[in-house]
Amino acid sequence: MHIERKYNELEKIEEVRIYNLNMDEVYHEAPQVKKPENIRFSNIMKHVPSDINVFLPIDDGEDYIIERIGWNLLERTNINLESVEGRKLSQIAPIYYDILKDSFKEVLKTGETKHMRLFYYISDKIRTLANLNIIIDEGEIYVISDLKNTFEQVKTEEEQKQEDDENKATLIEYFSQTGSYYKTRNEYTWTPGIYNIINRSKEPGDTYYNIIFDLVIPEDRPLVEELLETMSPETDTYENIIRIKTPRGHIKYLDTYLYSKFDENGEEISHYGLFKDISVDSHKHMTRPVDFMLNGFNHNSKLSLLVEPLSKRYEFSEGFYTMIEIPKEEYHHEQSIIENIIEDDVKEELYKLINGEIEEFNRVFTYKVHGNEDDQKICELFIERFKYGNKNHSIGFLTDITLARQKQKELIESNATKNILIKEVHHRVKNNLQVLNSFLNLERRAYKNNPNNILDNMQARLSSLALLHEKTYNTDDFINVNLQDYMTDQDSTLHTLFGAKDINFVSDVNPDIHLSMDVITPLLLIVDELTMNAIKHAFPDPDMPNKTISKKIDYIDDHICELILKDNGVGLESPESLINHNLGWEIINNLTRQINGELEILDCEVGTGFRIIFPENFEHTLEYHLYGGEGDL
Repeated sequence: MHIERKYNELEKIEEVRIYNLNMDEVYHEAPQVKKPENIRFSNIMKHVPSDINVFLPIDDGEDYIIERIGWNLLERTNINLESVEGRKLSQIAPIYYDILKDSFKEVLKTGETKHMRLFYYISDKIRTLANLNIIIDEGEIYVISDLKNTFEQVKTEEEQKQEDDENKATLIEYFSQTGSYYKTRNEYTWTPGIYNIINRSKEPGDTYYNIIFDLVIPEDRPLVEELLETMSPETDTYENIIRIKTPRGHIKYLDTYLYSKFDENGEEISHYGLFKDISVDSHKHMTRPVDFMLNGFNHNSKLSLLVEPLSKRYEFSEGFYTMIEIPKEEYHHEQSIIENIIEDDVKEELYKLINGEIEEFNRVFTYKVHGNEDDQKICELFIERFKYGNKNHSIGFLTDITLARQKQKELIESNATKNILIKEVHHRVKNNLQVLNSFLNLERRAYKNNPNNILDNMQARLSSLALLHEKTYNTDDFINVNLQDYMTDQDSTLHTLFGAKDINFVSDVNPDIHLSMDVITPLLLIVDELTMNAIKHAFPDPDMPNKTISKKIDYIDDHICELILKDNGVGLESPESLINHNLGWEIINNLTRQINGELEILDCEVGTGFRIIFPENFEHTLEYHLYGGEGDL
């Protein structure tokens, strides 16, 4: 831990930056030197929405007796008031004594209120801050700290990893249409995937009963009774297919796996259940959430998404089968495929991942198609495994970089092009996975009760990113890319994804506009957001004629471009509401800033319109970032 001080002249406030503070180091046991006395207005202080801390100066202001510590601070540091009152500040909290002693002396000397702001950093990132007002009244020092930001608990590295793993597990559950529960001490803990399956949000009473079994149709209740009677120390696992009727009246088929633990007396200790929705409607296939994600990659033969590659519950996009040149219906998910890898050290490391000895695999290797030495491909494989609850999960990407490697050799004489190519090949997949996670984290908070909304938005973004990948691996120029070509393909993709056959897409893109890949990427995502918003909200009347979404991109100056996207729908009731409370607007704003652009809402007589002005060229980095910090807007 170290501390830096700075006086902010503009705000007339002292700022203290505290780096890597361990809360366990804050409190030290110390003897009581003064019995606590009744504090004036003590009951009133409990109802003030700020922490009020009271200190009594001793030894001519060289030290201070703690008379009161705010309840929120006590709660966040897990300390009782009786353990700190009547103690010297220098003994019981030397860190804060060093931070505050000079300010206390100044207030004692001048009698004037002093303002301070404490910033708490972990690894050079601000985690929280506290605004302090230090005042003196009748010889006592009062420190008033705002409630909103003071001493928020900083996540440990282990807690942060657990939260990241939970997010990944939730992502996999949504996309693989699975969910699970844990039962301990007669209480149930349900994962988010369960609520996606049964099409309802979480309710307080879900802790106390089996919400899946409660929905089982009458014809299948004997199966539930059978499994409840079957579970014993001798038969601690159960597998079957049961049917449930969701609150919305849909019949679903669930592949059910149950596992129980028992003590030496035969009493059940804990219980685990996994459900996979395998429903198929007799008239049409019921699209699973995993298909939204996988389909976003299915037009890309060079990139494959791998959901649960280390499990029998695997789901792979079409690119995987194209790369290994085995039809999907003939493929058997077995470890024997690893033997087609030439590099022995890569195979050894991959087996370590499978056996749980390592948590992450990220290697480039040579793959023999069908074991043929004369038919080889260069591939990059990234797989991360993690644990959620007591279940192992995994997710990854497989990329065919054969063509890219050939182009590296061809472009070796051109340093600028070579560097861009190498970075595109090695970082684009990881960057886009980070973008996907950032979008998912934001929308899980905004649309936690409407997972279908998240999935619809995710599918459009994935399709645009897949389009970028497809074109990236088939070009040798990443700086001067024709924009019209990308926009035409994007129109076709969005039109198909949302079933918007009754909406006309009109695009007018100047064929002379050529941009770098790092400008086109956020620009495509901006068009995604605006188009999705128009499709969902501009035309509430399905019978409305001549529904149109148009966009025009052209030069308005030598090196300045203008994007205008309009619809002829119902328009906005309140532009201010959109700007102040809309997650999509925040996303578009951040993407616009990435391309040094300016965004405005147009005043249209009919429908809604947006205008973005952005430079054709600017100083940009190859690895684009949608969000600052850890993925938040």
